[in-house]
Amino acid sequence: MRNLSKLMFQRVVVVSLAILLQIAFLLAGILWLQEYRFWMRTVINVLAWLLVIAIMSGRSNPSYKIAWIVLILAFPVAGLTIYVLFGGNKTSHRSNRKRAQSELTVLQHLRQDPDIIQKLADTPDAAFNHTRFLLSSASYPVYDNSSAQYFSCGEACWAQMLEELKKARHYIFLEFFIIAPGEMWDSILEILQQKALEGVDVRVLYDDFGCITRLPGRYCKQLRAMGVQAHAFAPYVPVLSGRLNNRDHRKLMIIDGKVGFTGGINLADEYINRTSPHGHWKDCGILVKGEAVWSMTVMFLANWDTIAHLQEDVDSFRPFYTAPESETHGYLQPFADSPLDDEDVGATIYQQLITSAKKTLRIMTPYLILDHQMTQVLCNAAKTGVDVRIITPGVPDKWYVHAVTRANYEVLTEAGVRIFEYRPGFVHSKVCLSDERYAVVGTVNMDFRSLYLHYEDAVYLYDADALADIARDFDETLPVCREITYQRCKHIYLHQRILRTLLRMFSPLM
Repeated sequence: MRNLSKLMFQRVVVVSLAILLQIAFLLAGILWLQEYRFWMRTVINVLAWLLVIAIMSGRSNPSYKIAWIVLILAFPVAGLTIYVLFGGNKTSHRSNRKRAQSELTVLQHLRQDPDIIQKLADTPDAAFNHTRFLLSSASYPVYDNSSAQYFSCGEACWAQMLEELKKARHYIFLEFFIIAPGEMWDSILEILQQKALEGVDVRVLYDDFGCITRLPGRYCKQLRAMGVQAHAFAPYVPVLSGRLNNRDHRKLMIIDGKVGFTGGINLADEYINRTSPHGHWKDCGILVKGEAVWSMTVMFLANWDTIAHLQEDVDSFRPFYTAPESETHGYLQPFADSPLDDEDVGATIYQQLITSAKKTLRIMTPYLILDHQMTQVLCNAAKTGVDVRIITPGVPDKWYVHAVTRANYEVLTEAGVRIFEYRPGFVHSKVCLSDERYAVVGTVNMDFRSLYLHYEDAVYLYDADALADIARDFDETLPVCREITYQRCKHIYLHQRILRTLLRMFSPLM
């Protein structure tokens, strides 16, 4: 009984029940109006078709459109209600102002060195097109004077995080989807408190929905009492809003503008295998050093200042970048993706890496929920002879999402794509490696939420030393995976095939 009482008064339960109650009132109101059945049926049908026409004429992903159209035409009352509340991803005036402020911060404080672009233009590789796309669509420059270190597990990345945090002299910026009390976060928080006492500017930004079952509702105040500035991104409140779809899925740790971490690793114990809810947790991180960290710093400050309603002198945070201590090789381009604009940055750069592959393509992703276009580029790559291998979890964190992932296996394996499930547990790494020359490492999953609805970040690498470590990670991970062949995908029960077909149809809404 005590556990039931505790559950009932958890914030996530209270807020979710309040939202469901509001939806129930809306549906009840519509059903009450069915007293005027003929007129209501006519009005709803007209509205449904008008909405379908509006969806068809929009610029959203075709798979996203089809899922909504089927739902609206099959269940007009529920479909209309759900779409008005959560569909369309339309931005309010307030969201437009936030987007404009954030974009202005990036444009004002990031500049591309034209000599670097010219050097890339003179190469025969596809890197020039990759970097030019990221620059034009997201406004983040490419650098040739920075280094990257790749971590193939959360434990090694965490150890390096602690070492770098202890060296902080001016500021520490953290932005994470999930923060949870435990060995990992407690060890980091201890350093943050000490650094705050020393006068270091310490800021923490976390996604409220991502942390809702892990942190108390007033955790920001607790951090502020420790001397740490803190904000919760998009607080989960009992008010119906389509903005619930747009979460801050970024993972950033920035120290003095000279050291920056990102990748799949959140600040919770399962990411370093201190707890094992889904078997062994396979994750990755990347450490960037040098001037490229300035892009990550501006990325954080643009989001922080928008949420905190500040207009800071961003340039005052820019350190003096000296020549690297050791020779650097290759190019790095940290970038961010936002759901509030019309640029699908994460999806497009993945597609570009896939189509650029001539020999090998390696992908690790926790979720494989693909639209038609992404499916086609993967299949086409395999059909042209590229060795395409994708690693997904063997132990899922969400059974229904894993079911959608498996629903995509058959069409991919039929085209020659090789699928491998990680037997020891759950894969949370988000890595795409093309020909061992280009890679993207960051927070972007291969699913609709990451590609189209969430705030994300990543690092693009070309000819960098870290690419060898990424390739080695794949080589060491594949032997502990089981391959899912086309024959295995083909021979499934009829009810499983029907379920997978429905899941693929509605996967953009999950």
